[in-house]
Amino acid sequence: MAESKQSYPQKALREIVTGFSQTLLLIRNRGPNQIQFWFIALAIGVASGFSALLFRKGINALQAFLYGTDDVRQLHSFASDLPWYWILMLPILGGLVVGIILNWFTPDGRVRSVADVIEGAALNEGRMEKRAGIASAFASLITLSTGGSTGREGPVVHLAGVISSWVSNRLHANGVTGRDLLGCAVAAAVSASFNAPIAGAIFALEVVLRHFAVHAFAPIAIASVAGTVINRLEFGDVTEFTLAAEGALSFYVELPAFVLLGLLCGFVAVLMMRAIFMADDFGSWVQERIGLPPVLRPALTGAMLGLLAIGFPHIIGVGYETTSAALTGSLLLREAVVFAFLKVVAVAITMAGRMGGGVFSPALMVGALTGLAFGLVATAIFPTVSGTATLYALAGMGAVAAAVLGAPISTTLIVFELTGDWQTGLAVMVAVSLSTALSSRLVDRSFFLTLLERRGVHLAAGPQAYLLATLRVHECYRKPDAPRAASDEACRELISQGIYISPNATLEQAMPLFEKNNFVFIPVVTLRDDAQPELHGALFQVDALREFNRELAATAQEEHS
Repeated sequence: MAESKQSYPQKALREIVTGFSQTLLLIRNRGPNQIQFWFIALAIGVASGFSALLFRKGINALQAFLYGTDDVRQLHSFASDLPWYWILMLPILGGLVVGIILNWFTPDGRVRSVADVIEGAALNEGRMEKRAGIASAFASLITLSTGGSTGREGPVVHLAGVISSWVSNRLHANGVTGRDLLGCAVAAAVSASFNAPIAGAIFALEVVLRHFAVHAFAPIAIASVAGTVINRLEFGDVTEFTLAAEGALSFYVELPAFVLLGLLCGFVAVLMMRAIFMADDFGSWVQERIGLPPVLRPALTGAMLGLLAIGFPHIIGVGYETTSAALTGSLLLREAVVFAFLKVVAVAITMAGRMGGGVFSPALMVGALTGLAFGLVATAIFPTVSGTATLYALAGMGAVAAAVLGAPISTTLIVFELTGDWQTGLAVMVAVSLSTALSSRLVDRSFFLTLLERRGVHLAAGPQAYLLATLRVHECYRKPDAPRAASDEACRELISQGIYISPNATLEQAMPLFEKNNFVFIPVVTLRDDAQPELHGALFQVDALREFNRELAATAQEEHS
C-alpha cells in the first residue's frame, strides 16, 4: 500500500538511484561495457588533461617567480643577465628540496617515470604507485623550475597514470580494463602537452600498452581528444614550437641526405642514452665511495648544473627556447654542435643526480640541434639541390626523439601535426625509420625499456620473457592432498639436498631449476625460524608450463581483440 502512495517523482528518483547502484556494482564485478567505458575514458581524459595543464602552469609560475621573468619561454636569454650566484644557488636549493621529497615519500629515493608506467601496464594490471608517483611529480616540478635539465612530458605521463590507477582501484578493474584506462590517461597527457591528439593516442598504444588492440582504440582516442581540448581552451589552437616558413624539398634527389641524417641521429640517440646510464652508475659509485647521504645527491647535482648554467644558460629547464631557435634556423653551426653536446651532458647530470623530469623534451632539443648542424653542412655543400637547414632540424628532432622513446609512429605523427605538410612528413619518416632501426639494435629498443632491463625487468623481449616474473609458485603448485601429488618422501629427499623453492617465488626463478637439473617437480617450502622447512607441496614443471601458456594465450587475446 505504501508503494502505491509514492508520487511519480519519488518512484523515478528511486529507480534512478537503484539503476545507478546496480550499474556501479556491475562495473565493479564485470567491468564497464563499451558505452560506459567511453564515458569513463572521457572523464579520465579531462582529469589527465587538467593535470598536464596545471603541471605546466605550475612550472611557468615558479620559474617566473624564481628567475624574475615575465616570459618563461625566453628564460635562457633572460637568465644570461642574472647574477652568477643566483644561477648557481637556484639548482642547489632545488636539489635540496627534491632530495627531501624523494627520501621522505619514496621507498628508494628514485623519481618515477614513463618506464614505471610501462612496467605497471605490463606487470601490475595498469596500476602505479600513488604516494611515490605524486611525490615524483612534485620533485619534477621543483627540478624543472630551478634549473634542472630534463623534460616535463615524462612526469605528466606518470601523474596521469596515478589518476587512472585511482579510478581502476575504485572500479576494481581487471588487468585488461586497468591497462586500457592507463592508456586513456597517457594519451590525454601527451595530447595536452603537445596539442597533438593523433600522436597522443598512438603514443599510448605504441609505447605504454605496446599493442594496437582495436577494443582499446576508441576510448583512448576519446581521452586524447579531451586532453587536446583542455590544452586549446587555455593556449588556443597553436603548435608547441614556432616553425620556420616552409622550405623547398628537392624531393627524390634530397632523400638520401635524410637517410644519412637518420643514421647520425640514431648514433646521437644511443650516445645520449648511454651517457645517462653511465652517469647514473658513476654517480652511485661516487656516492658510495664518499658516503654521501642520498638526500644530498640531488643538491650536489644542482651545484654541477649551476656551474654549467653560468656559462651556458641554454641547459636550464626543458629548453624550448633553444629548440625553437634550431627549428627557425637562428643558430650557427658551432652553436648547434656545442649546445647539443652540453644538453646531453646536462641531462645526464640531472638524471644521474636522481632529480625529476623526463627525456622527451631533451631528446627533441638534441635532435633539432643535430638536424640543424647536419642541415647547415648539407645545404652548404649542395646548395642547388637541397632545401632549408630548418627542414633537417625538424627531421632530426623527430629522429632522435623516436629513437630515444622507441616511438617511431607517434613521433612522426607529432611532426605531421606540427607542420601539416606531407612532403616534410616523408622526409621525417625516412630519418625516423633509419634512426630507430639503428638505435634499437644498440640498446634494448628504447631508453625506457633499457632502463627497465637494467632493473632486471625484461620487457623488451616480449611477453614470453616477462610473463614468468608475474606468476607466483603458490598459484600453481600441487598440495599434498591433490591428485598425483608428489610423495612426502621424495620431497624430503630433495629438500635434504637443498633443492626447494618458496611459495612466493616467481616462475622466472623456478623454470631455470627445472631446465638445469631436469626435475619433474620441486618441493615448495617455507623456512621457519628454527630452520626446519615447512612443506606445502610441490611445483611440477608441467603445471608451471600450463600456467605460463594460459597467460600467454590471455595476452595474445588482449592484443588481438
